[in-house]
Amino acid sequence: MNRKIILFGAVVVLLIIVMLFFWNPFRSASSSGAENGAGVAEQTAGQSGEGETQLWTCGMHPEVILDQPGQCPKCGMNLVPVKKKETAEKKAKPKGERKILYWQAPMDPTEIYDHPGKSKMGMDLIPVYEDQAGLGAGGAITIDPATVQNMGVRMTTVKKQDFSRVIRTVGIIKYNEERLYTINTKISGWIERLYVDYTGKLVRRGDPLLEIYSPDLVTTQEEYLLAVQNLKAVQKASFTSIREGAESLLRSTRKRLSYWDIPESEIKRLEETGKVRKTLQLHSPFSGVVIHKNAVEGAFVKEGSNLYQLADLSTVWVLASIYDNELPWITEGQPAEMELSYLPGKRFRGKINYIYPYLNEKARDVQVRLEFSNPNLELKPGMYANVFLSGKTIHDALVIPTEAVIRSGKRNLVFVVREKGKFEPRQIRIGEEDDRGNVRVISGLLEGETIVTSAQFMLDSESRLQEAIQKMLEERKKSKSRTPNSK
Repeated sequence: MNRKIILFGAVVVLLIIVMLFFWNPFRSASSSGAENGAGVAEQTAGQSGEGETQLWTCGMHPEVILDQPGQCPKCGMNLVPVKKKETAEKKAKPKGERKILYWQAPMDPTEIYDHPGKSKMGMDLIPVYEDQAGLGAGGAITIDPATVQNMGVRMTTVKKQDFSRVIRTVGIIKYNEERLYTINTKISGWIERLYVDYTGKLVRRGDPLLEIYSPDLVTTQEEYLLAVQNLKAVQKASFTSIREGAESLLRSTRKRLSYWDIPESEIKRLEETGKVRKTLQLHSPFSGVVIHKNAVEGAFVKEGSNLYQLADLSTVWVLASIYDNELPWITEGQPAEMELSYLPGKRFRGKINYIYPYLNEKARDVQVRLEFSNPNLELKPGMYANVFLSGKTIHDALVIPTEAVIRSGKRNLVFVVREKGKFEPRQIRIGEEDDRGNVRVISGLLEGETIVTSAQFMLDSESRLQEAIQKMLEERKKSKSRTPNSK
């Protein structure tokens, strides 16, 4: 019974196999799908006008090119299709015709070999072909335009323009030394009364300063009155010599009073009244503000003693300090502007009056003297001020942004755009810098050239790297030429 069941099962299985072999709906569908796929492929090839095979490459390893999708054998990333243009370029330059210059470590570009193998880190070396060499004539480097865009490289054009600079510095307001006056007494005596009795008082020319009692002054007044009376007495004398002697005595006495700075009005009063005054007023010969006072009421002063010091504040000086490298920008007579912290928004205009001919050894700066008008006495000596000096203008100067220059201390370098994706390092000579972020070019560039203004440090690193690699290769060639039998 069991044998019959087993035999029956075997027959059923055999029939099923036969039916599947002669009648397979999946097989027919697969055949029709393949035919349709072939038709679509032929139609696509007909639309593109080419019967080429789609190639696939790795985004991290461009040298990996396969004819079917999958993963990169080096890093395991999914392959991406090669564009038609890249495929055409690969066809134009078959891989077999490309010359390998050297083999390079993926993690250290300076680790190069002349044969394939493993790097020091155990990674597979990658080939560098002749058409991939980055260093050209003059140290120029070539970078893919897409990479340039990803790096954020910005460029600008070298141009000519008027070049000037505004020097900003700090100054301090001082008295105008040409308008400082000292008032002293030419006679000895006692100060009986003070009219100008405090520091800071504004004094006009001719204003009374004080009244002084001097015995010598009283005696001279009496002598003057006697000389006047004597002249009147001998006015009708027949002897000319007597009359001339009286006139000479009067003139000498009058001159003595004037030499003591006795006002003419006071002498005239003495003649008209004939009365000697115990004290006489001293008047100010200048206008200004009292900045120093030695006169005290009741004090005895000797001849030659300084009583007051006056300062005319109608104009003031401002002393500003600039560095020696800013000296070429300024000359005497140039306009200058100034701002005060207590008057925000208001600018005072003056000029450069003098440039001191020596350098401050401690601060390593040069003092510049400015002169400003001060009609309303808003500029007060001792105040600090923000000073703006308008430097001279250089016409038609070759100007580039300061950020475009790589300064190594020994040389100044810029990168010039030769063509799309190609950059040439060039050494230039630079001059002054303005306050707007520009620098004047003395030599090395021409008007209209395009230079790099950002990411140039990465370009410089790439240029130096390629230059170092080229030097290493040249050294290898020289060593091989010296030992021709070496393998």
